[in-house]
Amino acid sequence: MDKHKRFLAIALIGIGVLMLVGKWLSFFTIVALFLIAFGIVKIRQGEQVKTGYILMAIGGGMILLEHFMLVIAVLMISLGWYYAKIRKTRPEGNFIQKQNITSSIHWDLDPWSLRNTSMWHVFGELDIDLSLAIAEGQNTILMFQGIVGDIDLVVPEDYGVEIEAFVMFGQIDFGKDKETGMLNRLYWKSPNYELREQKVKIMISYLVGDVDIRLT
Repeated sequence: MDKHKRFLAIALIGIGVLMLVGKWLSFFTIVALFLIAFGIVKIRQGEQVKTGYILMAIGGGMILLEHFMLVIAVLMISLGWYYAKIRKTRPEGNFIQKQNITSSIHWDLDPWSLRNTSMWHVFGELDIDLSLAIAEGQNTILMFQGIVGDIDLVVPEDYGVEIEAFVMFGQIDFGKDKETGMLNRLYWKSPNYELREQKVKIMISYLVGDVDIRLT
């Protein structure tokens, strides 16, 4: 993602959060949102990543102090939705389930094990390249959900992939198609999905997010 798209994504995240807090907006909240956005920029640039997470933590803490009940309500709704989806889609066999405040996943640098995985986080940055995946089974489910998410996903032609993505505020970039604004949805299934030896179902859901999916 080039710098123009990166800063557009950050701006969309800021607008989405502003729309979320609505009438509760104050100077204190604006400063907190600025720190969060600046922290995301630092992380995306790959420079001073630790500083980026510190800024996000400070901004998040400020919002928590200013709008405690609102934050708790949003977290409870998101977690409830997450657990409901797990019960509905949980596959058979081994299943990894993680809940974190922040997650930074880089499955695009070295070979990694593709296994049934479910993650929820408040702030998440995920870079995933399925061409580097070493599958542990023929059918795999990956589920990523949370409050704020930045996902870059690379999908190779030799996989059978089914994608369900939802972003309330932000954008979903899929090939030449881009959905920006509110209530963005994407459903896509690769050609000849049922005939593929390896099948992966990917479910993505964020309150505020930037999802970039590339086919190779």
